[in-house]
This record gives sequence, C-alpha cells and structure tokens, in this order.
Amino acid sequence: MKEILATITERGQVTVPAEVRRILGVKPREKIAFAIENGQVRLVPASFTLESAYGSVKPLKRPEDLDEIIREVKAERANRTRGKASDQ
Repeated sequence: MKEILATITERGQVTVPAEVRRILGVKPREKIAFAIENGQVRLVPASFTLESAYGSVKPLKRPEDLDEIIREVKAERANRTRGKASDQ
C-alpha cells in the first residue's frame, strides 16, 4: 500500500495532492467526499452534485407561470408605492 502525506492547516484544511486527484479523476472545483465505514476513512469523488440532484424536488406548481408571478410582484410594488405616497 502506498501512502501520500499531506499537512492539515490550523483551519483544518488540507491540499489534496496532484497524484491523488489524478487517481480520483477529479478536477478543480469538483467535489470529493469522505466515506467513513468501520472506523476507516476513504477519499472518493462525490456522487451527489447539483446535476445529480436535478429533478429530485417537485415544484409546487408546474409549469411555473412566470408572467403571472411578474404581474403579482409589479402589483405589490405599486401598492407599496401608493401607500408610501399617501403617508406623506
């Protein structure tokens, strides 16, 4: 078994060595995960990403009527503006 050493900073951070990144097949800004099992910790590419989560939560209304949402927001803003003008 080959060991590659890295140092943990005072803030608990560590740089993943280039050789390890190559073995994992990860690139900058990609996620990695610490897999913990039976007291052992393994470093693995993260299987959960924003792309993998797409579609996992259903919206309240489908499809969203963005034109209706814009009309509601504009009406609310107009009501607030009228209220401020009448207070003066």
